[in-house]
Amino acid sequence: MLRLTDFKLPLDHAPDAFAPAIAARLAIPQADVLGHRVFRRGYDARKRVAVSLVYTLDVEVRDEAAVLARHADDSHVQPTPDMTYRFVTDDGPVLAARTDFTRPLVIGAGPCGLLAGLILAQMGLRPIILERGRLVRERTVDTFALWRKSELTPESNVQFGEGGAGTFSDGKLYSQVADRQHYGRKVLHEFVRAGAPEEILTVSKPHVGTFRLVSMVESIRAQIEQLGGEYRFRSRVVSFAIGRGPGGGRRIEGVTLADGSQIAATHVVLAVGHSARDSFEALHQAGVSMLAKPLSIGVRIEHPQSLIDRARFGEHAGHPLLGAADYKLVHHAANGRGVYSFCMCPGGTVVAATSEVGRVVTNGMSQYSRAERNANAGIVVGLTPEDFAPYGDGVLAGMAFQRHWESLAFQAGGGDYRAPAQLVGDMLAGRASTELGAVVPSYTPGVTPTDMAACLPDYAITAIREALPQFGRQIRGFDMADAVMTGVETRTSSPIRISRGADMQSLNTRGLYPAGEGAGYAGGIMTAGMDGIRAAEALALDMTGGRNLRDVAA
Repeated sequence: MLRLTDFKLPLDHAPDAFAPAIAARLAIPQADVLGHRVFRRGYDARKRVAVSLVYTLDVEVRDEAAVLARHADDSHVQPTPDMTYRFVTDDGPVLAARTDFTRPLVIGAGPCGLLAGLILAQMGLRPIILERGRLVRERTVDTFALWRKSELTPESNVQFGEGGAGTFSDGKLYSQVADRQHYGRKVLHEFVRAGAPEEILTVSKPHVGTFRLVSMVESIRAQIEQLGGEYRFRSRVVSFAIGRGPGGGRRIEGVTLADGSQIAATHVVLAVGHSARDSFEALHQAGVSMLAKPLSIGVRIEHPQSLIDRARFGEHAGHPLLGAADYKLVHHAANGRGVYSFCMCPGGTVVAATSEVGRVVTNGMSQYSRAERNANAGIVVGLTPEDFAPYGDGVLAGMAFQRHWESLAFQAGGGDYRAPAQLVGDMLAGRASTELGAVVPSYTPGVTPTDMAACLPDYAITAIREALPQFGRQIRGFDMADAVMTGVETRTSSPIRISRGADMQSLNTRGLYPAGEGAGYAGGIMTAGMDGIRAAEALALDMTGGRNLRDVAA
C-alpha cells in the first residue's frame, strides 16, 4: 500500500470525497484507486475561515510500483511502513525457568514503568513492579481528599501511586519525537487493548482523560499479573545496593525498601517519575551518575474555553470533528528568558499536585469529554542550572529551587493548600489582586487572590508580564483582564538527568536502566511509555545474552 501524508479535504467533506481526491492527487484514473483507510486525521486551523481536515491515508492502487516511480520526488507519497511490533528476544521463558533466575525489578508504576513491566512480562521475564503509592482507585480517594478537604497523603497523590502523574492529566497520547521503531504505535495498541477508545489510533492528537486512564491502568496490571509479573504497592525504595561486577566495575545488586526488607536484583528499570526527590537523593548518595538539567517555573492560566474556541476556529467553533481548541505559544522575552505554554488542557481543570507537606504545586487535568468551562495551560519561564545556585549546591540544587518557591506559594495561598492567584489585568498593572473576576478558577481546595511576585522569581514575573500581551496578539482575548493565573507550576520536568549510555544502562552502574520522566528522558505519557519499552528491550537483551531478533530478521 501507499501512504499519503498531508492530504487535505474540506472540514465538511462528503464521505465519498476520498476516492476522487486520491485519484487527482496521484494523477491516476479513479478506477485505479482500489481502496483506502485513514491512518490519522488532524486539522489545519491556520485560516479560521477555511478550516480543513488533514489526513494520512493508506491507499491501495493498481500498479503501485509505477505510481511510486512517478512520485519518487514527493515525500508525501511513500510505501506504507510496516509498524508491527516485534519482540527483541524469545529467550525469556527459558531464562525465567532456571533455578538461578533473578527477576528484574521495575521501580515505579507510571507510564514508563507500566510499559516496561508489560513488555518484560510479554517476553516471559516475570518482572516485579515496586510502587511506592497505592492502587489507582485507592490513590484516587487520597487525591480527592487533598482537593476537597486539604488533606495530603505524601505517598498517594497526583504524583505518586499506580498510574503515575499521567493519570491525573489531560491524558495526551502524542509526541513529536522521532520514532523509527514505531514504539508509539505499540503504546497506543496496548492502551486500546486496555480499554482506550479505538479513535486514539487515528486522531492526530489523541487523549483519554483521567477517568478512562484509571480503568486502563487496572487492565494493564491484570495483563502483567496474568503473564507472571508481580506488583508490590506501598513499597518505597530507600536505598540501592551497589557491588562490583566481574571486571571490577559498579553493578546494581538490589534495593532496600522503607520497611527494611531487601530485594536482590541484577537488572532494575528506574522509572520513578519527576517528583521522586527522595529517590534522587538516594541515587546521588549511592554515587549513581547524574546531572542537573534545565527546568521551568510559572503559573496555570485559565480562560473560558469558548474564548479559545472562537479565537482558534472562528465560525467553526463547536464543530464535533474539531472538539475543544488547544494552543501552543512561545515568546522570547527581552530579559533573555523563554516563555511558553505547557501541558495545555482544553475544557479541563487546574489541580493541586503537591507531594510534599507545606508546599503548593499546580498542574492541569481534563476528562475525555473536555467539557469543563475553562481552558488551562501552564505559562512557564525557562531556567538553567545556573539559576539554582542561590538555593543549593551540586546536582540536586534544582530540587532546592523547586521546594523554595513551592513553600512560598503555600504561604501566599494561606497555609492550607489553597493556591495563590492573580488576575492577568492586575499582573499587567503591577498590583496585587484582591478579588476575582468573570473567570472562576477551577483549582480546589481554593485560591487566595494576591500578587504572584510573592512566589515567583522577579525575572519570571518580568518575562510573563511581557509575554501575555504578545500571546494576546496570537489568540484574541488571551490577555483579557479577568483571566486568572494560579501558582506555582514547578513540576514541568525532572530536576536531574541520570546519565545512561546507548545500552540504556547507567554510565557508572551496570544493570540500572534509568528511564522516563524521572530520569530526564521523557515528557508526557507517550514519550515515557516509549522510553519504558526501550529500557525493557535493552534489559531483556542483556539478561538473555541473545541476539536481537529484529537484527536477525533484517
